[in-house]
Amino acid sequence: MHRRRRTALAVSAALLVAAPLLAACGNEAHPGAAAVVEGERITVAQLQSRVTEVRAAQQSATEKSGQYAQAVEKTGGLTRDTLQSMVLDRVLHRAATDAGVHVSRKEIQGLRGNLEKQAGGAKALEAGWLQQYNIPATRIDESLRTEIEAQKLYAKLGADPNTPQGQAKFWQTLSKASKSMNIDLNPRYGAWDVDKSRRVDVKMPWVRNVSEA
Repeated sequence: MHRRRRTALAVSAALLVAAPLLAACGNEAHPGAAAVVEGERITVAQLQSRVTEVRAAQQSATEKSGQYAQAVEKTGGLTRDTLQSMVLDRVLHRAATDAGVHVSRKEIQGLRGNLEKQAGGAKALEAGWLQQYNIPATRIDESLRTEIEAQKLYAKLGADPNTPQGQAKFWQTLSKASKSMNIDLNPRYGAWDVDKSRRVDVKMPWVRNVSEA
């Protein structure tokens, strides 16, 4: 399995562990929205549909082994992780577009072909990505587009993804895009940290803890 998948995003994100500066997250003006990005809603229904795709793929993949419950347990934060990915992909696309980066269908097909060879075939690639990245077969091409955008954005910025300096430059560019996109998450899913372009958990002190009554 190709373990360097989405290194431009996944590896860099692991370095961002400082305390976050939270973006405003009041969603009362957007009922039914899991998030609003540049005025466009990601609805709760759309988010749940994406989660359902993963769960259905997991169930199908574990039908013979009977390990579906274990797969669900390992991905307990799937809904929030999925929303993080949906928003971050839009941020990256905006940053890449602003930098003049474009991805062709041919590039996506080429990368997929290479990954399939490395994985030992299309089915092996699909199984590996579902298990490691919670990405069902129907979403692999979308994810590859994001990966290529990240790689090309690094190149456009003259940044080395293998160095802290290069990673910092890349994420500063995404932060700039985040700040311009008016990203607003429903508080039930957390908030968007515009400085680090990531979803973060938030405490909601206005919710009374009945156990303390």
